[in-house]
Amino acid sequence: MRSNLGWRLDPTITFLNHGSFGACPDAVLQRQRALRDWMEAEPVRFLDMELPGLLDDARAAIGRFLDADPEGIAFVPNATAGVNTVLQSLRFEPGDELLANDHEYNATLNAMRAVAARDGARVVIARIPFPIQDSGQALGPILDAVTARTRLVVVSQITSPTALILPVEELVTTLMDRGIDTLVDGAHAPGMVPLNLDRLDAAYWTGNGHKWLCGPKGAAVLWVRADRREGIHPLVVSHGANSPIVDRSRFRLEFDWTGTPDPTAYLTLPAAIEWMATFAGGWPATMAANHELALAGRDRLAAALGIEPPAPDSMLGSMAALPLAGVPDEAAGKALGRQLLLEDGIEVPIGTWPVRAARLDGAMPRIVVRISAQRYNEPADYERLADALVRRLAAE
Repeated sequence: MRSNLGWRLDPTITFLNHGSFGACPDAVLQRQRALRDWMEAEPVRFLDMELPGLLDDARAAIGRFLDADPEGIAFVPNATAGVNTVLQSLRFEPGDELLANDHEYNATLNAMRAVAARDGARVVIARIPFPIQDSGQALGPILDAVTARTRLVVVSQITSPTALILPVEELVTTLMDRGIDTLVDGAHAPGMVPLNLDRLDAAYWTGNGHKWLCGPKGAAVLWVRADRREGIHPLVVSHGANSPIVDRSRFRLEFDWTGTPDPTAYLTLPAAIEWMATFAGGWPATMAANHELALAGRDRLAAALGIEPPAPDSMLGSMAALPLAGVPDEAAGKALGRQLLLEDGIEVPIGTWPVRAARLDGAMPRIVVRISAQRYNEPADYERLADALVRRLAAE
């Protein structure tokens, strides 16, 4: 059995699915346990008196990592909650358009459609090709779909079904020049790619801490630009809405107290950032190493499947997705995923593109396999997957 370098992953499983829910190292979990012990020793003092300062400290550390004004950081349990928080806070007029694309996350599109139905607006889906040759093939279709009725563009910084890094910097700037706000779903971005949210200057950005930051489950952030904070409120309205405290913003007061939470996942994120930085070369080296390993794994799979890589290296981070020929439908894809896990000991997602909420005109989706690369992975992991896929697809 192999060592997992401080992660608590089952050493009998080849784990190639860091992208779904991440994996939290034992040292980081120990920090969370210590925080929970602290909280439970005197819950009232911890939550009423000590928590505000601890949240401020965590916000400051995360702000430094994201190059983001900590005043704009709110803690949310996951990026989907961040997306919903923004969408539920905004109001639209009948006929307004909310623009997304067909590489978006299913939950995000569901949230957009719910808000559109509430206000009489509609969701427009731009089509981006896959395989794709360059980032212009992503930027062009989104901008071409903008109309005089477009009020908000929602875009993943890194797509979940196809693992593509989209050109959000250029997109945000171009849309801002047209007077259109952007909500960037950066679920996979923290810890996978360098970030500077102040420079990006999107109206809204949300990202997970439990994925590539390797923090605990239930830790994510929502960042809101200064001129938009007044209009954004948490999904749960609680004491912060009329708190008499005057030495912090209403934005912080509302988001910092939404009931009786377990805030330890948020408070543990600085420890996760620090722990991951202990690898040789720190975060830049980790991002580069994961990128190179993901490319090597993709190339090994593409060669085994007899296909060309479906995206340029520059549009990939620590994940890569490849279409699977010979898998007829979603049910067959799920069955293949179960076989790989239960019989071959390989954890890897077999999904669809587009996701259910993005399918237009009743088109059948393509079945894709998506690999991840994290510091605990090694080239042999992808060899194992390639051999298993070739064997199982040949038996179809």
